[in-house]
Amino acid sequence: MSNYRRAYAPGGTFFFTLVTYDRAEIFRNDQARQYLRESLEGQQAQRPFDMLAMVLLPEHLHCIWKLPDGDNEFSVRWACIKKSFTQLWLKSGGKEGKVSPARKKLRSKGIWQRRFWEHTIKDEDDFYNHMNYIHYNPVRHKLVGCPHQWPYSSFHRWAREGFYTKDWLCVCNSHKIDPPNFDDIEHTIGE
Repeated sequence: MSNYRRAYAPGGTFFFTLVTYDRAEIFRNDQARQYLRESLEGQQAQRPFDMLAMVLLPEHLHCIWKLPDGDNEFSVRWACIKKSFTQLWLKSGGKEGKVSPARKKLRSKGIWQRRFWEHTIKDEDDFYNHMNYIHYNPVRHKLVGCPHQWPYSSFHRWAREGFYTKDWLCVCNSHKIDPPNFDDIEHTIGE
């Protein structure tokens, strides 16, 4: 049996990684992206949290949340988001992966990996390192050449607010960059 523990910190800031079942590329679908948005916004309305940063890739997502003071129920929120998305997706005719008998017994669907990964943000440097990881992730996965080219990212909001320049780590116009080193993050989340 696994000795898995969550790092609950009331009112904390957390980095999350969620992956689809068997890494199915569900989020290449416009409707799937819309259902995820609806599920996130529905949960925010019921149990508020601040979505500080997010990137949605074809088969996984990364985000940073800030929970309200005294609140540590991110697991409840993610369970509700995953359930809502799964119901919307399957009701619309979306496909699910083949589920093992053990997962069927638990009434699991073949949409999401069973667990998710979280990291408690320790300080400002940790926050910015994880936020940069989120916004550089589409480049790292070779989906685009520059962060500004990926539409499903909070990078655009942060650039509008002046945190990033629009050409942050951009190779457009033959710019030379030194890609950031995120080994410390990648090692812990298994990417």
